[in-house]
Amino acid sequence: MPLEEYRRKRDARRTPEPVPEADPVPGRDDRFVIQEHHARRLHWDVRLERDGVLASWAVPKGLPTDPETVRLAVRTEDHPIEYLEFSGEIPAGEYGGGAMTIWDAGTYETEKWNAREVIVRLRGERAVGRFVFIRTDRGRGRDTGGKDNWLLRRSDPVPDRAPLPHDTLPMLPTPGPLPEGDDWWLQVGFGGRRVIVRVEGGRARVTDADGEQPAVPRLRELGPSLGATAVLLDGELVGPPDRADLWIGDLLHLDGHDACALPFRERRALLEGLPLDGPHWKLAPVFPGGGPEVVAAAEQQGLPHVVAKRADSAYVPGRRSADWVEVASRDRRTAPRRP
Repeated sequence: MPLEEYRRKRDARRTPEPVPEADPVPGRDDRFVIQEHHARRLHWDVRLERDGVLASWAVPKGLPTDPETVRLAVRTEDHPIEYLEFSGEIPAGEYGGGAMTIWDAGTYETEKWNAREVIVRLRGERAVGRFVFIRTDRGRGRDTGGKDNWLLRRSDPVPDRAPLPHDTLPMLPTPGPLPEGDDWWLQVGFGGRRVIVRVEGGRARVTDADGEQPAVPRLRELGPSLGATAVLLDGELVGPPDRADLWIGDLLHLDGHDACALPFRERRALLEGLPLDGPHWKLAPVFPGGGPEVVAAAEQQGLPHVVAKRADSAYVPGRRSADWVEVASRDRRTAPRRP
């Protein structure tokens, strides 16, 4: 029976989700919704109207943004049409407990639909393009945990969108005296381990200047906090990896656009527009046009240095530049502060 599994998993007295009693009625078969679902693990639910219900897939890392990327898509139970407009907080302890918001919605065109392959063209505000769902050979079975696993890929490129880089190294400052002039912005340094943080599909990966990828448990929720935002960050890890916090100092890439060539002042403005004030990650303080008073304040707090960044400087990955000057404080006896 249509929606039988959906109803079996939900109690209308406990969840705000729609639980219609009537059987579904076939409709337009051209609407879709994608919901960002902060359940036990962040994922995106892709739902396509079909025969009066919403055929649904849970996509752990969200829609692929280029033809080279293939994502897992787990076929879940059909959902009622009313779910096209659903957002809210599913109570803890209920099936799918957690916050659910509408990430995108619109219409779609079906090119192919059978038990093993679904090809559609999405026409939303954020999801636009041709997407292919392919059921894996193993399908539903004991070796897949009872899940109906599919693969999802995008078959057409996104205009003017560059993939998020891999294996990028931090830009390095040149040690020296404090530069003079209002075109220098002073950023507090914490003496931590320089890292690049790559966030995509709600997952964060940390790489240090030696190319190592330390596990940083305290940053586990950084990826989910950014949702579908794809970003490459420059920062400092302060403390041992199992208890490290992150101070974020710069931006290299944001949602398909290389930010390295932008002036530092513009990269900083983009950073300040992101939700980067977390329990264990924050933006490193910056003082436009700051002078000796900033260095003195860093010294009073036991911080090892400030980095003077030319306001119009580009970011040059893996290279040392005179556009960044590391100015040492005189007192390095106190341990670096954490977020």
